[in-house]
Order: sequence, then structure tokens, then C-alpha cells
Amino acid sequence: MPRPSDLIDYALWPALLVASCFGMSVGMASNHGPLAFNVTYLCLAVALYFLEKFHPHEEAWLESDGQELPDLSHTLLTKIGVQVTVVSLTNFGITQQFTGRTGGGWWPATWPVWTQVALGLVVAEFGLYWAHRVAHEWLPLWKFHAVHHSSRKLWFFNTGRFHFVDTLKSMLFATPVLVLAGAPGEVITWVSGITAFIGILTHCNVRMRFGWLNFVFNTPGLHRWHHSMDLREGNKNYGENLVLWDQLFGTYYDDSRRRPPAKIGIREAMPATFIGQIVAPFTWKRYQAKAAAEAAATEAASRSPGDSPSSAR
Repeated sequence: MPRPSDLIDYALWPALLVASCFGMSVGMASNHGPLAFNVTYLCLAVALYFLEKFHPHEEAWLESDGQELPDLSHTLLTKIGVQVTVVSLTNFGITQQFTGRTGGGWWPATWPVWTQVALGLVVAEFGLYWAHRVAHEWLPLWKFHAVHHSSRKLWFFNTGRFHFVDTLKSMLFATPVLVLAGAPGEVITWVSGITAFIGILTHCNVRMRFGWLNFVFNTPGLHRWHHSMDLREGNKNYGENLVLWDQLFGTYYDDSRRRPPAKIGIREAMPATFIGQIVAPFTWKRYQAKAAAEAAATEAASRSPGDSPSSAR
């Protein structure tokens, strides 16, 4: 018979997501969608902060990694970049053209809203999946995505740790797919909100269990494998919200026999400062060569005069 603690672990993820969607729905029903989303997202962040303190997945991840300021700076720059993009589109009249419409093209606008949102998640996920996968498998984009993966721990606060170029790339892959499909503005708003809710849940350091949810959604359990330094595990689970396309394209990974690794990150070098992380992708080869030379010099200096390279290994 399941223990009460197990039932809590299974209930946490769906309860938090459903509660967040409910808060957003109340606001949208009263024509205060953006305000409701921001308030709900803040409440979710606060809830995760306390859950991480008292119900953590990895105790070691409770320790500071010294990246709080860069994490916050990336989040703010990303949000500013997104806002500037939205304002620019608004000035050109593009946003109103799509977010105010009731549907178009082949989109099934007569379906109930929740089924349209489900379809919207599947459609948008196709773009999000390939944006994420290409960022891992093509070096010119990996240099920017590596900023996110350079984190040594996962917690709600580094959800927004993305290079602004990486964020804009994802927007260009995902949003036009929904627009071209003819999705109405309400559906686009819902998909954006759910993506944000699942995103912060995915990175949280809260002990949860998922069961069958792992075969449908991108849960924290699956995403912890995605941050593994072993690329046989790390270059998997590219879905942002759903794992449908991972299942279809053979990039789904889960191993119920063991825990995802607590030691995560990248094997390449990454500056510790926010400005350094912004600049590093643009000078990638030079920065990696310099970091390798410095590491080799440090290792050589740490050997005693009588040591040889072979004996040191």
C-alpha cells in the first residue's frame, strides 16, 4: 500500500500545474490574462522556493553555486528581449493581427477551447522540439545553449538562465508554427502560459514522482536526465512541454532503475560572470583554447618536481 509521502510526491507536479492553469483561467475570464499570468507565475515560484527548502530532490543542490546573480541577470535580459520583440511586433501591427483573431486556415476553431489548447501544445511542441534539438546537435547554436547547461544544479531560480540569442531562436522556431496553423489568440496565450509553468516546474529541485506522466509530459524527472554530462543521456528529452516528438524521433530517455545524476553541467569551460557568459559564445574557440591552456598550466604547477606526466595519471 502506498505511503502518504508517496501519494504527496505523485500529486505535487499535476497539482501545481493545474492550480497555475486555474489561476490563469480566472484572469483570462475577466480579461486580465497577462496580470493573472504574472501573479500566478510569481505564486508558483514562491511555492517552489519553499518546497525546495523542505522537500528537495537533491540535498546537494540546496548549496549555493555562486550563480544567483548571473541566473537573475539572464532571466531579466531574456524577459526584456522578449518584451522588446513583442513591442516591435505590436508597432508593426503583427501582434494584433494574430492574437486578436478567432482562428484561421485549417484550425478547428469550433472545438472546445481546452481541446484547441491541447492541439496547440502539440503543434507548438514540434517547433520547440527542433529548436532545442538543433541547439544541442549543431555547434553554432550549442555555444549559446551551453550557457543554460553550464549550471551545476537545477532549481526554480535558474529556469530563465538562457543566453538571449538562445531565447530568440526558440521564439522563431515555435511561435510561427502556431501562427501559420491558424491558431487563435486565446490558444496562443494559453500555450505560452502553460509553457512557462511547465518550464519552471521542469527545473525545480523538488522531490516528486511521475509514473505515466513521464510518457506524456516533460517532467522534472525526465529533464534531469537531459542535464546529464553523459551525452547518451543528455542529448535526449528535447521536448519543452510534451515528449510526443521525442517518442516519435527516438530521443526519449528514462531509466527507472536509477536516479538521474546529481553531478550535471558541461565539459566545456564557461565563465563564471554574466558578462563573460554573454560574450563567450561569440569567442567560443578562443575562450575554450585559453581555458584549456590555463587548466593544463594549473595541473602542471600542482605536480611535485619529481612527478612525470605518466606517474601523475
